[in-house]
Amino acid sequence: MFRVPESEVRRVAEGLPISKEVRAVIYARVSSSDQKSDLERQVEYLTRYCSFKGYRVVDVLSDVASGLKTDRKGLLKLFNYVINRQVDVVVVTYRDRLTRFGFEYLEHFFKQFGVRIEVVFGEEPKDAYQELVGDLIEIVTSFAGRLYGLGSRKKKKLVEGFKKLLEEVEKGE
Repeated sequence: MFRVPESEVRRVAEGLPISKEVRAVIYARVSSSDQKSDLERQVEYLTRYCSFKGYRVVDVLSDVASGLKTDRKGLLKLFNYVINRQVDVVVVTYRDRLTRFGFEYLEHFFKQFGVRIEVVFGEEPKDAYQELVGDLIEIVTSFAGRLYGLGSRKKKKLVEGFKKLLEEVEKGE
């Protein structure tokens, strides 16, 4: 009888090819329709990436909406894939493509169903500044609407003031 330490078994096993097929869902998102070319680039790149990794792409999902919106059609379809255990990995270019805030919550939720999120690039591109500004305006608009009512003058004044402040910050004033 031979005794082999578990650490040695794991070391050897890590070098073996895994025969299990990896089912992937590609998820891409942009915040506005004038960024459609970026959306197409994301999908094209992620498709090639999955092919290179040997993943079988189950579906390609995309949304044209803010990363703050929770009712995105593609995102909701992604949740269905996850909870029905029809996918092993979700592939995105950047973390913020999936969600602006709470990425760790989604990661934990998906993990409960055996699904991991694979982020291809670490940092978001510098041109994401405008999208972030748009998200900030959306947050302020939402909270102002709750505070003062959807059509109130106070809400409009607050949102306009916030937009002006962002413009001043951008100009370096």
